[in-house]
Amino acid sequence: MRLATLRTTFGTTCIRIEGEGIGVDLDHEDVGALLAQPDWRKAAALSGEPVAFLPEDLAPVLPQPGKIICVGVNYARHAREMGREQPEQPTLFIKFPEALTGPFDPVHIPPFAQEQLDYEGELAVVIGQRAHHVPAARALDYVAGYAIINDYTLRDFQRATTQFHAGKSFYRTAGFGPWLTTADEWSPGEHARLRTLVNGHVRQDDDTDDLLFPIPRLIEFISSLYPLNPGDVIATGTPEGVGFARDPQAFLSHGDVTRVEIAGLGYIANTTIFDAAAPALD
Repeated sequence: MRLATLRTTFGTTCIRIEGEGIGVDLDHEDVGALLAQPDWRKAAALSGEPVAFLPEDLAPVLPQPGKIICVGVNYARHAREMGREQPEQPTLFIKFPEALTGPFDPVHIPPFAQEQLDYEGELAVVIGQRAHHVPAARALDYVAGYAIINDYTLRDFQRATTQFHAGKSFYRTAGFGPWLTTADEWSPGEHARLRTLVNGHVRQDDDTDDLLFPIPRLIEFISSLYPLNPGDVIATGTPEGVGFARDPQAFLSHGDVTRVEIAGLGYIANTTIFDAAAPALD
């Protein structure tokens, strides 16, 4: 199944994708609310009212996950291009839900942060049941499904200190979706291709299984630190080819369209917009 969060005039609702631009309303506020139900798989398969939608109507597949755990330098060639040693254990940092935006939303950047904008196409893992001290051999049993995320990064903010967070969690910069493909329809181990394109030109092209720390190991390690709950997200890392590491460097500019696609999961596409003034206070 493919599950998405759809924006409507009355808020958001969770839908099951039935075809291009066609879904079934599942009577939950979003995909996260559905996953919070113990019998969510049964609920996701129920019949409901048909709905039609446009791609731009899709919200982040999980608008408010409890945790977004990101994994740094998890592809060997990306570690080398960034001048980092291969880590002995997963390198983790946190992205807040406020950083998420829809899979086809524009990404607005304030004037003070327009110098070193970078893309990072990634496979995202969504947890489907509480996982605590889970061994790698059983880890995939706890996965609800998979999606695509762009760990949009402001390199100057990221590299100003030893902590990644400031450059990784700018407001509404991380496209997330387009939907959750459930684990019975897509799973790691099939060498799915991940590609990131900027204005149609390929920048990243790799195998989603070419991870230093595979998904079962990530779940084992993270769940040994704290429980993972339904709807929690793990962004598994980005392959080589980021703009920062190119010669010359190739950062994003106003109007650039970043498309991240993973075979079997669809694609997301976000346009970078340089705002002329700082946003008004919310």
